[in-house]
Amino acid sequence: ILKTLNSWFWWENIWMPINCTWADFVDRDGLVFPKPQQLYATIPYAFVLLIIRFSSERYVAIPLAKALGIKNIRRVKPQPNPVLESYFRECSKHPSQSEIQGLAKKCNCTVHFVEKWFRRRRNLEIPTVLRKFQEAFWRFSFYLTSSIVGFIFLYDKPWFYDIWQTWVGYPFQTLLPSQYWYYMMEISFYVSLLFTLGIDTRRKASGHACLWLEPDFMAHVVHHFAAIGLMSGSWCGNYVRLGTLVIFVHDTADFWLEAAKIFHYAHWEKTCNTLFIIFSIAFFITRIILLPFWILRATVYLPTYYSTTPVIAYFLFNGMLLTLQGLHLYWGYLIFKILKRFIFLK
Repeated sequence: ILKTLNSWFWWENIWMPINCTWADFVDRDGLVFPKPQQLYATIPYAFVLLIIRFSSERYVAIPLAKALGIKNIRRVKPQPNPVLESYFRECSKHPSQSEIQGLAKKCNCTVHFVEKWFRRRRNLEIPTVLRKFQEAFWRFSFYLTSSIVGFIFLYDKPWFYDIWQTWVGYPFQTLLPSQYWYYMMEISFYVSLLFTLGIDTRRKASGHACLWLEPDFMAHVVHHFAAIGLMSGSWCGNYVRLGTLVIFVHDTADFWLEAAKIFHYAHWEKTCNTLFIIFSIAFFITRIILLPFWILRATVYLPTYYSTTPVIAYFLFNGMLLTLQGLHLYWGYLIFKILKRFIFLK
């Protein structure tokens, strides 16, 4: 069954133009092509990024947080109590007064003790400001680095200025070393985020502007899998030129939001608001203008000039990109509402 599914998944008509086979993508005559098995390398690279992350959070983010006046608040742990712990995990984190009285009788303790136990237990699950600061610092560091590296890799490429060049010579476009490392770095980053979903802060939107854009836990999971699937699929189909442009367009806005969070946690509200406005401008330029009118035009419209028989991957990737653009429009609407509050409500 697995062998049959594997043969269906790698059927040439899904991934490449008509009359092309996987045998045509063997390295030859100085041409190097992306290979699906190279994606396995993202797993060890993800562990390398985790080492870098935890080291930077400990040796850079914590000293920086202290310099900005962010203190590490240590919360008091409640006394070990199997009955209350079981009720907290399986029934309710906010028991009613009658439930508290029943638990007090069951544990042979006072109502005040049960109330204090639940209050302390709930506090343990609230991430500290320092923990939020560390995560924002890591994401800011990665997105900023990725944006700089992406610009260095792309600024001298003809398809960075002329979108038609993304399809010239397709599918026999050679893979550049810079494209390899750019892809590996980006996919490995999202793989590493999947590894840390269980320990990362599970946020919900708050009243502050820069924190309104915190997706919940399931949104994080869906986003990470979608990003990995889209990048991995574009790698296998050798849509690398377009893929690097999509990555660059996304990362150039994200580090402004993470910077805004950093200064929000440090209570530099004016700096935070300024950075959020810069993020909003960058978001609208990259996600609402460049992505649909530049990149989506290249993925949906331009291929018709090079082939009259689109492959299945054409519909799959454009479907995912259009879905992504729909999410961008939704987030853009929320950002616009926040900016209205800034302007009219101060």
